[in-house]
Amino acid sequence: MDLSLIQKDILITLITLYHQHSHSIKGEEIAEMIQRNPGTVRNQMQALKAIGLVDGVPGPKGGYIPTETAYRELNMSTAEGDYDVPISRNGEEIRGAHVQEVDFTTLCHPDICHAVIKLVGSAKLFEIGDQVTIGPTPVNKLLIRGEVFGKDEAKQSLLISTNEIISLPKRSIKHYMSSPLITLKSTDSLMDVLSLFNRHRIHGAPVVDNGKLAGIITMSDIAKAVEKELPLSTKAAACMTMNVVEAPSDIKLFEVIRQFKEREIGRLIVIEDGKPVGIITQSDIIRVFPSL
Repeated sequence: MDLSLIQKDILITLITLYHQHSHSIKGEEIAEMIQRNPGTVRNQMQALKAIGLVDGVPGPKGGYIPTETAYRELNMSTAEGDYDVPISRNGEEIRGAHVQEVDFTTLCHPDICHAVIKLVGSAKLFEIGDQVTIGPTPVNKLLIRGEVFGKDEAKQSLLISTNEIISLPKRSIKHYMSSPLITLKSTDSLMDVLSLFNRHRIHGAPVVDNGKLAGIITMSDIAKAVEKELPLSTKAAACMTMNVVEAPSDIKLFEVIRQFKEREIGRLIVIEDGKPVGIITQSDIIRVFPSL
């Protein structure tokens, strides 16, 4: 069937919002997303309903949901996970759009690399000059960064000039962690801590008592102790941070990067079978991802 541009825009936005929220979507929500008059959207919804592309859900919490025919009409799949490739602008993920397809158009050119980004969602959410990050993709774990230099609102696609294409390692953090783990005891003095740091050229270490993680102490903790004029005989237990960020050894390395950014930490402890077995630091990540 031959859909108009506004009908395609409405249908794509409906599918996007439906996958985000897993409930029927009101016409006002769609109108706000695509910046159209709510009355226009309601009229178009009736037309789409008449040709079997949307179903209406009655009641105060009702709205519209896409039909199987809508997916086929737009050449989309209804399978779970098809639309989970995120796209971010200036480090903030855009909730109204996901990436369905990336087509590199000038990959072999020695100086430039352009790509067409096909969206599930509205291209109106982006402006020329926006700096965007796409990924990671589900299979190859690609992370693509670039600048929007064009867009096709009829096909809901962006044209970007790529700055970076990074392939994120698929191996788990146990392949990158420092091990065997250098540890301290809660009864060690600050002098013991400084001696250990100097001997191993490190800036932090976990505090482990009887095989269990009790805390972590870093050079920042030492600096705070010095500011408080605490003697170097003070025990590590009095200065350590007890809220330690942990991660299982089988988690993928790229998955823990978000924790470093969101929690503003410099290291996390790797746990296996309930016991600390290694440590991952920002330096480890920089060695693997020098451009991140």
